[in-house]
Amino acid sequence: MSEQTIKFHISGMHCVNCAGTIERRLKDLQGIKSVRVNFSSATGIVTYDSNVTNKSSITKYVKDIGYEAKEQVRLDQTSKSYIQMGWLVFSILASVAMMVLMYVPMPEIIHAFMPYVLMSIATATLVGPGMDFFISAYKSAKNFSANMDVLVSMGVLSAYLYSTLAIFGVFGMAGHAFFETAVMLIAFIRIGKYLEERVKGRASHALQKLMKLQSDKARLLSPEGKELEVMASSIHAGDKVIVRAGEIIPVDGEVVEGISSVDESMVTGESMPVVKQKGDSVVGATINKTGVLTIEATRIGEETVLSQIINMVEEAQMDKAPIQRFADMVSNVFVPVVVGLSILTFVCWYFVFYNFAGQLPFLWALKMAIAVLVIACPCAMGLATPTAIMVGSGVGLDRSILVKRASALEGIAKVDTIVFDKTGTITEGHFVVTDIITSGAVSESGLVTLAAAGCAFSNHPLAQSVTEEAKARKLTWDAVQDFREETGSGIACQYQGKDLLIGNEGLLAAHGIRIDRQELYDRGQSLLYVAYDRIYMGVLGLMDKIKQNAREVVSRLKQMNIRAVIITGDSEQVAKSVASEVGIDEYRARVLPAEKREIIKDFQRQGKKVGMVGDGINDAPALAQADVGIAIGAGTDVAKETGDIVLVKNDMMDVVRAIQLGRQTLSKVRQNLFWAFFYNVIGIPIAAGVLYPLFGISLKPEYAGLAMAFSSVSVVTNSLLLKRIFLQ
Repeated sequence: MSEQTIKFHISGMHCVNCAGTIERRLKDLQGIKSVRVNFSSATGIVTYDSNVTNKSSITKYVKDIGYEAKEQVRLDQTSKSYIQMGWLVFSILASVAMMVLMYVPMPEIIHAFMPYVLMSIATATLVGPGMDFFISAYKSAKNFSANMDVLVSMGVLSAYLYSTLAIFGVFGMAGHAFFETAVMLIAFIRIGKYLEERVKGRASHALQKLMKLQSDKARLLSPEGKELEVMASSIHAGDKVIVRAGEIIPVDGEVVEGISSVDESMVTGESMPVVKQKGDSVVGATINKTGVLTIEATRIGEETVLSQIINMVEEAQMDKAPIQRFADMVSNVFVPVVVGLSILTFVCWYFVFYNFAGQLPFLWALKMAIAVLVIACPCAMGLATPTAIMVGSGVGLDRSILVKRASALEGIAKVDTIVFDKTGTITEGHFVVTDIITSGAVSESGLVTLAAAGCAFSNHPLAQSVTEEAKARKLTWDAVQDFREETGSGIACQYQGKDLLIGNEGLLAAHGIRIDRQELYDRGQSLLYVAYDRIYMGVLGLMDKIKQNAREVVSRLKQMNIRAVIITGDSEQVAKSVASEVGIDEYRARVLPAEKREIIKDFQRQGKKVGMVGDGINDAPALAQADVGIAIGAGTDVAKETGDIVLVKNDMMDVVRAIQLGRQTLSKVRQNLFWAFFYNVIGIPIAAGVLYPLFGISLKPEYAGLAMAFSSVSVVTNSLLLKRIFLQ
C-alpha cells in the first residue's frame, strides 16, 4: 500500500456544516484513509491509498459534492472579506430603506405603489446578499444534510412568497405583505457570515510572516573561490556560502570555516548568541553577529528548519477545531423538526381543525404553516454566539486584549492548563546584574568599573547589561586599547596599560589565571569573571529579569484551578530557578520548537485544554497547536499572527483577565442560546395555533416575523451587557 497526503484549498463552503459534509462524504470514498477539513482556513488534508485512488479522483468527487478543491495554495482572503462586507452593508441599507418607506408618511400617489417598491427591494436583497444562503441550502439538501441555511432559506422564501401573493390579492383583504421580515433576516445572518469570513482570512498571515524571514540573497562561493551574489532559492545542497557579520544566514548548513556568535532566538527563543565554529550546524534565517562564516548547505527547500516550522504551524491550524456554533451542531435535528411541524400544522388545520378556522381552511392552514417557519427562523440562534463574541472582543480590546479568532474566547474559558514560554514571557528577555562578588582586591564599584570599561565596545547582551549597571551606578571609566572579542570566551583588552580580561572560566584559564570559585550556578545565572593585571578580581552574576507581577499571575491561576507549566530552550538550572521564583511547580528545559509543540500535544492527549503563552517565532508551532494561543504584544509578528489572543500591553496579568473575559463571554453565549431555544419552544406552538381553539389566540405570519425580530434584539441586548463586566 502506498499512502500519500495532499493539501487542498476548498472553495464554496458557507458554514461549518459544509466542512462536515465534505469530510463525511470523502470518508465514504474507497481508498481514503483520513480527512480533515477546516472551514475557517478553507483547507483540507486528505490521506489516501495511491493504489486505489488519486488526486484527480478526489478533486472530481469534491466537485460532485458541490465544492471545488485545488492543490493547496496560500490565498489572500481579503477580497472575500470585502465581498462579505459589501453584502452586509447592502442588506443593512435595504432594511433601513424598508423601515423608512413603511413608517415615514408618504404622498398618496407614492403610497399606492409602495408594496411593489418593497417587493423590488426584497427581491434585490434575495438575489444579492441572500443568494449564499440558498446555494448553501441547496448543497446541504443535495448531500442529505440540513444546516441552518436550510431553515434561513425556507423562512426567507416563505415570507417573500407569502408577501408576493398577498400584494397580488391572492389572500384577499386578509393578506398582508411583510417583505421586511425576509430582508431583516438576511441582514441579521449576514453579520455572522461577515465575522466568519474575517476569521478565515487570518489563517495565512502567520505563514506569510514566516516566509519573509528567509534571506532572499546569498553569497555563493564558487569553486574558483569567487563570491557571487545569487538568489537564496538557487542554492543547492553541498554549495558553500559566505555570511558576514550582521547578515542573515540564508541556508541550513554546517560551518566549514570561521568562528562567530549567531543569534538563534528565532529557533530557540533565547536572547544569548551561540558560538559557531567549524563543524557546528546553523539554521537558515538566524543572524550572524560577529565574525565571518563559510557554510556548506545541507538542507534546502522543504527540509529546512524554517520550512518545517511553517509546516507545523499549518498542520496545527488544520488540527484546530473550526468555529462551531451550538445552533449548527443541532441543526440536523432542529431543521427537519421545524419543517415537519410546519407541515403538520398545515395538515391539522386543513384536514382536522378546519371548523375552528373561521375562514377558508386552505388559506388559514397556509398562514399557520408559514408562521411556524418564520417564527422558527434561527436568527436568534445564529446571533447568539457571534454577537456575544463581538461584544466580548470589544471589551477585550478596550483593555488591550486583542481577540483574533471568534472561537478563542470560548476556548480560553475552558483551559485548565497554561503553558508559559520563559524568555520574554515570564522574564523580560533582558539581563540584569544580580550578584557582584569580589576577591577582596577591589571594591564592588571598582569591579563593575573594570567590567564596564571592557564591555563598553561590545554588543553582546551580557556586555550591554554590565554597561547599563555601571551607568545606573553613575560610574565612569577610561577607554580601553587593543580591544578584541574572543568568540565564545569573552573580551581581552588593555586598560590603563594593563591586561583586562572579562569572560568565562575558559578565558581566564587560557591566560593562566586561577579563579576562586563561587557557587552561583545553582541560581542559573550567567557568570562574567574579571581579571586585571593578571590578577583575579571577582565575578558578576547576570540573570534574565523576571516580570514584576509573574508570581501574582501564577497565584491567581492556581486559585482558578489552572495548572501552570514553563517550557524553555534554556538550561535546567535556569528553568528550575525561574520556576521556583514565580511559584510554578512544573517545567521543561532545553526544549526545541518542535518539542514545544509535542509537549502541548501530550497534554492534549491527556484530555487537557491547553493555553500556550509565548512571544517568539520558535513558539509559533506551539501557539498554533494549543487550544488557545496567547501571544505577548511585545513579541515577534509571527507569534502575534499565530496566536488566537494578543496581549497588547505585554502585561502577564492580562492572561488572567483574558480567561475571565472568556468565561464571562461563554456564559453570555449559553444564556443567549437558552433564550433562543426557549423562545422557539414557546413561540412555535403559539404560531401553530394551539391556543386558538381554546382562547382564540393566533399569530399571523407578519407578527411571527416581528416576534422573530424581537428575539434577535433580546439576544443582542443581552450580549451588550458584557460591556458592564469588570476584569480584575
